[in-house]
Amino acid sequence: MSVLRPAIANFFATENGKDPVSPTACFSPDAVVHDESSEYRGTDAIAAWRIDTQAKTPFTSRPLDLRDDDGTFLVSAEVSGSFPNSPIILEYHFRLVDGCIAALDIG
Repeated sequence: MSVLRPAIANFFATENGKDPVSPTACFSPDAVVHDESSEYRGTDAIAAWRIDTQAKTPFTSRPLDLRDDDGTFLVSAEVSGSFPNSPIILEYHFRLVDGCIAALDIG
């Protein structure tokens, strides 16, 4: 796998840690996240999403592959936790602006 950009590497490192708020440090203030048909806009909403997601269904993710598609970084990751059909492979679509995550679509 290619080397992850620092903001993306930080996202995955902190996503697997004990503090679900930490990933917001790698997002721009007006970032947007799309996950499970919901949208989270801004670091406060993103932090609340991370806390809620980990509280309801604790999980870990492991990046497997990185592709650069004209500035959108596509990361395939194995996600495992206490949910049906675990583990699964999800695609994370990151758009970076000035080294920070400006948009993330998970699916």
